[in-house]
Amino acid sequence: MSQYSLVWDLDVFFPGGSGSAEFAQFLQRMERDVEQFRQAVLAAAGAGAVADRGTIAGLVERMQNVTLMLREADSFASCLAAENQHDKKAVQLAGRISSLNASFTSALTRFDQLLRQIPDGDWAALLQEEPFRAIAYPLDERRRLAMEKLAPEQESLIADLAVDGYHGWEEAYNTAVGKFKIDFDENGKSVSLSAGQAANKLHSPNRDVRVRLFADWEKAWADSADYAADALNRLAGFRLQVYKHRGWDSVLKEPLAINRMSEKTLNVMWDVIDRNKAPFVDYLRRKADMFGLGSLSWHDVDAPVGTSAKEVPFDEAARMIVSQFRSFSPKMADFAEMAFEKRWIEAEDRPGKRPGGFCTSFPIKGETRIFMTYANTASNVATLAHELGHAYHQHVMNDMPALAQEYAMNVAETASTFAEMIVADAAVGQAENREERLALIEDKIQRSVAFFMNIHARFLFETEFYERRKQGLVGVDQLCELMEDAQRRAYKEALGEYHPHFWASKLHFYITGVPFYNFPYTFGYLFSSGIYAVAQREGAAFEDKYVSLLRDTGSMTVERLAEKHLGVDLTQPDFWQGAVDLAVRDVNQFMEMTKT
Repeated sequence: MSQYSLVWDLDVFFPGGSGSAEFAQFLQRMERDVEQFRQAVLAAAGAGAVADRGTIAGLVERMQNVTLMLREADSFASCLAAENQHDKKAVQLAGRISSLNASFTSALTRFDQLLRQIPDGDWAALLQEEPFRAIAYPLDERRRLAMEKLAPEQESLIADLAVDGYHGWEEAYNTAVGKFKIDFDENGKSVSLSAGQAANKLHSPNRDVRVRLFADWEKAWADSADYAADALNRLAGFRLQVYKHRGWDSVLKEPLAINRMSEKTLNVMWDVIDRNKAPFVDYLRRKADMFGLGSLSWHDVDAPVGTSAKEVPFDEAARMIVSQFRSFSPKMADFAEMAFEKRWIEAEDRPGKRPGGFCTSFPIKGETRIFMTYANTASNVATLAHELGHAYHQHVMNDMPALAQEYAMNVAETASTFAEMIVADAAVGQAENREERLALIEDKIQRSVAFFMNIHARFLFETEFYERRKQGLVGVDQLCELMEDAQRRAYKEALGEYHPHFWASKLHFYITGVPFYNFPYTFGYLFSSGIYAVAQREGAAFEDKYVSLLRDTGSMTVERLAEKHLGVDLTQPDFWQGAVDLAVRDVNQFMEMTKT
């Protein structure tokens, strides 16, 4: 019998699931608080004078309270929809929360206008006072970004229209994915696979399974391509129209601002990666030789080498992760152990679940929840460690003001990937034999290939897609051509078969909250490599420094964060080269172990 449950506990927040009476009452309170905030902002704006310190302080307090409530509600509805894609009430609740969020966002645009009206000198002095000092950076960021947007009335209209327009296309895509099924012949028996279950089987060690399933996978997404293309074109069109009216000429302006990083940092990172792909191409070719193939197909890239990749039951994965976290940070290990014991993780492999994995926070309760589908693979162990890294990041920030907790995706991916590295390196060191060691090293390299090649392909695709979309709708055939071309460029022509419908199958392209949901992953991977190198040098002394770094992630740019805590300049190639070198070291070890 399993020690840890594979099904999470959501009743601790609001008992009764999507029919929860307590959640209904919570939403009513939230509606009231959003409206009270809106009225308070309108009253301050209608006073005809620059808002004084007391008015701003009162509005900030209301804003932060509503922010926490919205995060709590959104997390609950998201968890319900993910665990059961047939829960229509959960979808309705998510729509109601989305509407509330739009009303709140509309009020925030007017609040930002109040901040804009404060003279620069008075504003600088205000940020030095309590209660503003602890949230000075995010407040100043709001004021600065507001100056680059449209008038409050126009921004409010955009937010209102986005609910059933922009964000509606994301929901339409999710609905379509919820109906996605592949009928697959498994050992002579026909099974119906959801998108998440099928994606897991694409990593099967049995190539016959991968070949047959990938053919079905491509066909299924081709059958759904018209719907996916509609969603992708419409949400991109919405973004481009908003950017045009704001006078923004770069589609990267918003994602870079959200991730608090400069375009120079982004370009330097990709340049260093692109210059260092040769070892990874060699790895892909060596792997093809080991499989007896002329070149790898898309579905072979993540396939394990050999048959030594043992299954890892959930309980064993839990013990392994806690033990390996403890070698670096007792605090992190204690947190992970608590997450397993208190049923913070939904990992059961069953039909009806949404594909992928995520971690979401309930800031009022001070807890997080992790969602994934666990199938006893090494990749699943890595995903579990990854999401626990996210959860620990939020955990160390729970006592901070709501605005100071709002860190960007790229630094969020830093904490998660750092957690993966701890587990992966320790697992390699504890391997019982050569075959297991090789399999674990190869699993690490697969993640490097994902961040350096797969994610790069997504970035190249979206960059070109948005340029084409400016000229009009981009058809299914064009999207497939763009996707395959991006994959060929990112993988340096190393594969023999690509995944032209990847743009349809990857839900990240349809997330409206963060445009260009790709490069932050690679940033986080390499940034965490730099942090990991410091942790290895400093040992236990780095635990508290790491927590300090995480607590600063919502209060400065990534360039400032790196300078303050690591003493490095992210706009120069040196840091990125050192991080890539760590990944190349794994490749060199693999090549040495597999040479004939």
